[in-house]
Amino acid sequence: MSLHKAFEKGKFVVTSEIGPPKGTDTDDIRRLVDLYRGAVDAINATDNQSAVMRMSSLAVCKIILERGAEPILQMTCRDRNRIGLQSDLLGAHALGIRNVVVMTGDHVLAGDHRQAKPVYDVESVQLLNIINSLNNGADMAGNALKGNTCFFAGAVVTPEANPLEPQLMKFAKKIQAGAKYFQTQAIYDITMFKVFMGHARRHQAKVLAGIVVLKNERMAKYLNDNVAGIRVPQDLIAELAAAPNREEKQKAGIRIAARHIRRLREERICDGVHIMAIGMEGSVPAIMQQAGLLE
Repeated sequence: MSLHKAFEKGKFVVTSEIGPPKGTDTDDIRRLVDLYRGAVDAINATDNQSAVMRMSSLAVCKIILERGAEPILQMTCRDRNRIGLQSDLLGAHALGIRNVVVMTGDHVLAGDHRQAKPVYDVESVQLLNIINSLNNGADMAGNALKGNTCFFAGAVVTPEANPLEPQLMKFAKKIQAGAKYFQTQAIYDITMFKVFMGHARRHQAKVLAGIVVLKNERMAKYLNDNVAGIRVPQDLIAELAAAPNREEKQKAGIRIAARHIRRLREERICDGVHIMAIGMEGSVPAIMQQAGLLE
């Protein structure tokens, strides 16, 4: 089932993500796709995540598609100008990729090629407008296409941003520009997330709550100290700290993720989840099972 159809049918949608390799060896990618297939509705291929140079997300999406799973092409505005972005989108469509999620992208100073020149020719709202234009048969300059695209476009949002109002304004602009669904930044305070969803439900777009799987209390503290818009509550940090060793801490992180997913689904707070199991990608089926989403 396509991602679009899954949302249309009212399914509690689950997506996850795969970081492309830093090199040409795709064995781990193929293994993860096979592991996720049937467990999640779609797989997001990240685009040089954290500004670290990796294999093209477009190539990884093609591998996902070839192995019988539903890919989501992640596109950032950092590395390509409007010509390159449109060219890649047309190429993705020709290869059978129909889902795309857009974001502005981390600055190159966060990554491993700090001398690189950031592009940022357009930002995320403009890129959504570009996709909408391609879907309607014209490029950004207004030139007619010989064959239009039919992308299901998504975007990102940070529900725990402080202040929240700028995020809500950008959220509305992204919907106006054509975003049909959103992946959120990691959420850990569900009460606060409900406040955001009260605003989000005034619009038609679907929302996938971001779930970053915590490995240990050090990771939780790092997120609190270094990543804007993420707040891991102290009770969760204490739960991770109470685990006696590395393996038990990871199990606690899996339980926390599964518990949150179960609550989000049972209380119908949002339309699904986007699981980011960074460094613990193999844990996704276990999270799904504990959340009651797998037989």
